[in-house]
Amino acid sequence: MREFIDRRRVLATGAGLGAATALAPILSGTAQAEDSGPSRVWNGTRSANGWPVLDNGENFTIEGSGLSVRLAAGSVAVILLHVARRFHYEINQLREGDVRGHIRSRNILQRYESNHLSGTAVAIRPDAFPAGVKGGLYPYELVVVRDILTELDGVVAWGGDFATPKESHFEIAYRPEHPKVKGVARKIQGWDSGPGGEGAGATDAFDPRRQARARDFVRRTG
Repeated sequence: MREFIDRRRVLATGAGLGAATALAPILSGTAQAEDSGPSRVWNGTRSANGWPVLDNGENFTIEGSGLSVRLAAGSVAVILLHVARRFHYEINQLREGDVRGHIRSRNILQRYESNHLSGTAVAIRPDAFPAGVKGGLYPYELVVVRDILTELDGVVAWGGDFATPKESHFEIAYRPEHPKVKGVARKIQGWDSGPGGEGAGATDAFDPRRQARARDFVRRTG
């Protein structure tokens, strides 16, 4: 059975990791030039990351939370649900209204927010971590975020690394045809169908080997 990480142990560990978690930004496969400013209307048939805009997303349950979110079906849903589950298990329990997926309104503030129109982005606690604000996560929470990005091999980009940051924002970083998208989704499905020793709720982001991999990932991609 999956268990929540002991937050007291995590806080104690995170206090000693401040320098280690000040990691350079990761450049995703669709690094974007984010624009700040007034609201704009997104008129394209595809979102900024190249995925088709959807009339409606499909409704999916976020394991362990009792909440649901609308996303693009298939590999996208597998990947972004994994992100939300790990946030729920390892950072903060999700509550009603904490997760936003597909949207229909084309009025957006940042270019990367258009990815919600294609169901290829989630915003986790967007009211707590709005666009333009950086430094909202504690050091131990950043350890978990970096671990998630590393194990997903850059297929997910984090808004905290964008020019106009939004630490609640996670998106698919590659276009639909990129083989990494399906490959990472298959990896997650393998964890989910395995004996329970891997994946969301069963991962220790503070294992020294995982932290070393996260630091190496940032050096290679940052």
